Amino acid sequence: MSALIFLIPAALVLGLVGLGAFFWSLSSGQYEDMEGAAARILLEDEDDK
Repeated sequence: MSALIFLIPAALVLGLVGLGAFFWSLSSGQYEDMEGAAARILLEDEDDK
């Protein structure tokens, strides 16, 4: 039971850190061009020759 005193706040802090990282990625434009990223994987790199 005493382990819950440490585990519950740790889980809440980690959840808030993950949520903060998600909102930071949204605000920095990581999800702006999803179609371009999907098409870019199909293009052949010319540097590999």
